[in-house]
Amino acid sequence: MRRLFAICVICIVVALGLAAQEKSALSPVTKNFISVDAPVVALQHVRVIDGTGAAAQADQTVLLENGLIREIGLAASVQIPQGARVLDLTGRSVIPGLVGMHDHMFYPTASGQASVPGAPALYGEMGFSFPRLYLAGGVTTIRTTGSLETYTDLALKKLIDTGKMPGPKIHITGPYLEGVGSYTPQLHELSGPEEATRLVNYWMDEGATSFKAYMHITRAELAAAIKAAHARGIKVTGHLCSVGFTEAAELGIDDLEHGIVVDQEFNPNKQPDVCPPSANDHPSIENVDVESEPVQSMIKKLVQHHVAVTSTLVIFETFVANRPPLQDRVLQAMSLPSRVDYLAARALVAEANGSGSLLLKKEMQFERDFVKAGGVLLSGEDPTGFGGALAGFGDQRQTELLVEAGFTPLEAIHIATQNGAEFLGEGSRIGTLKVGKQADIVVIKGDPSQKIEDLENVELVFKDGLGYDSEKLIHSVQGAVGLH
Repeated sequence: MRRLFAICVICIVVALGLAAQEKSALSPVTKNFISVDAPVVALQHVRVIDGTGAAAQADQTVLLENGLIREIGLAASVQIPQGARVLDLTGRSVIPGLVGMHDHMFYPTASGQASVPGAPALYGEMGFSFPRLYLAGGVTTIRTTGSLETYTDLALKKLIDTGKMPGPKIHITGPYLEGVGSYTPQLHELSGPEEATRLVNYWMDEGATSFKAYMHITRAELAAAIKAAHARGIKVTGHLCSVGFTEAAELGIDDLEHGIVVDQEFNPNKQPDVCPPSANDHPSIENVDVESEPVQSMIKKLVQHHVAVTSTLVIFETFVANRPPLQDRVLQAMSLPSRVDYLAARALVAEANGSGSLLLKKEMQFERDFVKAGGVLLSGEDPTGFGGALAGFGDQRQTELLVEAGFTPLEAIHIATQNGAEFLGEGSRIGTLKVGKQADIVVIKGDPSQKIEDLENVELVFKDGLGYDSEKLIHSVQGAVGLH
C-alpha cells in the first residue's frame, strides 16, 4: 500500500512538473497576449451555446481545469474550488472555438491583382498577422485548405504548438494539386497521375494532413491523388472546375469547396477534363435553377457518397456591390497599399454592378438544399479574391452569412464549430462545449444565439484553457495584413 501511495505521489509530481514545464515554454511574446492563466478557471453567470445546435442555457458556470472543461452547470449549483480564478461574465456568452475549414495563411499581395490589369495573381504568406487574427476572432482550429508555402505553414504550426507564438491549432493541407493552366505562377502544375501520387506521398511524409485539388486537375490525376491519400487515412477536398462535382463524388473525394458557384458540370460548353476559359465569370451558373432535377440529383449524389461541402459565402460576398459593410477594424488591420487596392477593387465591383448578388443567392439556396438533403456543411472564409476577407474577421462574417442564407444562429454556430471538428476527426476533443473536452472557448459580449452579429464582440479566446486577449491581438497587427 505504501509503495502504491509513493508511486501515485511521484506520478502527481511528474505531471505537475510537466505542466509547469509546458507553461514555462511559452515565449514572452505569447505570454504577452494571455490575460487568464490559472490551473482552475470559473466562467460564472455566462450563457452557454454548446455548438450542438441546442438552445442556449442562461446563467451557467463553466469550470476549466488544466486545459479541459471540468464542469458545466447552473451558476447556483456549481461549486468553485478554492483558489480558482473566477470571472464574472454576466451579459456574456460562450461558444466553442470556431473551426475554420478554408482558412489559408496567405493573402493577395498589394498590386498583385486589383491595381495592375493583366498582372499575375500573387499571394504573400501572412505568417505574422494571420495566426494572431484567427485566434483573436475566436478561431481556435484551422485547416489551411491549400498551401503556397507548405514548409512555412508546417514551421508556423510547430511554433504555435510549442508556445513560441500565438495562433490557432493548425491542420496543414499540402500544396495545391493543380493541372496545366494555373492562373498563378505560385502553383505547381501536375504532369500526370504518377506525379500526383508521388507528391501526395511526399507531403504526407512531411506532415500534411489533407490535400486540395484545384481547378485544372484531370480526373486521372484526381483519382490517383485520392487513392494515395486514402491509403494512409488522409482526406482530399477540391475547388474544382475541370472535374464536375458528380464526377468527383464518384472518384471518392471527401469534401468540395465553395459550392455550386464553381461547379461547371452544368455548363453546356464544358469538355471532359477541361476548365472552361470563362469559368471564373460563372456565366453558366447564372442560368442554372438550383431546384431543377439535375442539380438536386447532384446534391443527392454528394450525400450518398458522404461528400461534405465547405461554405465560403464571405468570399462571394466581396463580389457584390457595396458589400460587405465597411468596418474600420478591417481597414486598420490592412497595410496602406493593401487598403488602397481593396478599396479600388471594391469601387470597381460597385460600378460594374454585375451578377455577384445573384450568384450569392444561388449559393445560399444550394447550401440550404444540401443540408436539407442530409449533407454535411462546413464553414471557412478563403482570404483571397481582392482582399476583402481577413483572417478571423472573415470567419465571423462567414457565420453571419450562414444566417442570412436561412440557417438559425444556433445552426450556423453548429456548422462553424462541431461540423468542422468532426470532419477533422477531432470531435471527441473540440467543437462542442462538453465536460472532458479541451477548453477551446470563445467569450462574447452579447447573445449570438439571438443576434448573430454579436459574434464580432469577442473579448477572450481560451485555447487549451489559456485565455487570450482578443483586442490586444488585433491591435498588435495594425497595418500588417498584406505585408507579413
